[in-house]
Amino acid sequence: MKLRKSAPFIPVSSRELQFWIFQLSGWGLWVLMLVLRDMTFVPSEYMLERVSVFVVDAVIGIGLTTALRYLYRAVWDLQVVFRLFAGMFGCWLAAQAWRPIKVLITDSDFGASVDITGYGWASFSNMLPISMSILMLWSVLYFCIKYYQLFQSEKEKNLRSEALAHEAQLRMLRYQLNPHFLFNTLNAISTLILVQSTDQANAMVTRLSKFLRYSLEHDPLDKVDLAHELATLRLYLEIEKVRFEERLRLEFDISEQASKGLLPSMLLQPLVENCVKHAIARSEQGGTIWIAASVIDDRHLRIVVADDGPGAVKDPESTGVGLKNIRDRLREIYGANHQLLFTSREPRGFQVEVVIPYETR
Repeated sequence: MKLRKSAPFIPVSSRELQFWIFQLSGWGLWVLMLVLRDMTFVPSEYMLERVSVFVVDAVIGIGLTTALRYLYRAVWDLQVVFRLFAGMFGCWLAAQAWRPIKVLITDSDFGASVDITGYGWASFSNMLPISMSILMLWSVLYFCIKYYQLFQSEKEKNLRSEALAHEAQLRMLRYQLNPHFLFNTLNAISTLILVQSTDQANAMVTRLSKFLRYSLEHDPLDKVDLAHELATLRLYLEIEKVRFEERLRLEFDISEQASKGLLPSMLLQPLVENCVKHAIARSEQGGTIWIAASVIDDRHLRIVVADDGPGAVKDPESTGVGLKNIRDRLREIYGANHQLLFTSREPRGFQVEVVIPYETR
């Protein structure tokens, strides 16, 4: 499918303003160059008359080139060869209209001080009159600016498309986490109901409601400080505490500086959920989950989530949905400027280390 070329995506008011800024600046510069050249050999008493003639001639040029602009806009969607033909023909026609006006001004008392029919810098060729040369130069500049604006417009559109795709990707990764968590929690509530542990089931439903309300306060693209993230995480852990009671033990080691660092919202919950699934749920004695955070060299925030479970490290590229989404979210947000490490602990256990740029509000 052939894409239709169109005018740059710029608001009409801005596009019009840009045109008239360039138009008036260009013709003003042309008049200024003529005046500066005349000042080198023309007596000062004649300068005011000559400047007036140059200004009138420039105003006529502004009118003719504005007409050329409408012609070029009308043929903009045609093939290049037709645009070139329209440009040449338009310049020739405008030059033919400009020539008798120049003659009329020169023959009048007003313009008698200067012959503007051939006045100015040398034309592009001896075969082309100065009027035709000026109009062709204006047309070349017009098309160059137009194509540059089109290029910038396409570049901005591509950047907007990439940004929207980036945003959609992040939202998808974030929203995949909640169904995964809900599936596990609702299964646990269902189990409690089946064994008639209604008080525990009710406690889990209440905490689940608070957790969801708390987590939905932030957009998936938001960054929150670590203190806020840990507050959300504690709601999740309270839900799991109902399931595992004393089997789930927690230890936190968070520095005051690290607690102010920003990170993507709901980043830690899947990491802790992975510990619960593989270290706590599979052990009759339960286990401990460690969460530590510190700032490295005032430039990076280091977060460690570890457990004392079996400690088998899978290939990071093949971990479950939660850890895979964490990896993908970090790539989308930070690019290569982050670390996500999966390691075994001694004598037993599994550890996930996240290192991201240290940012604060």
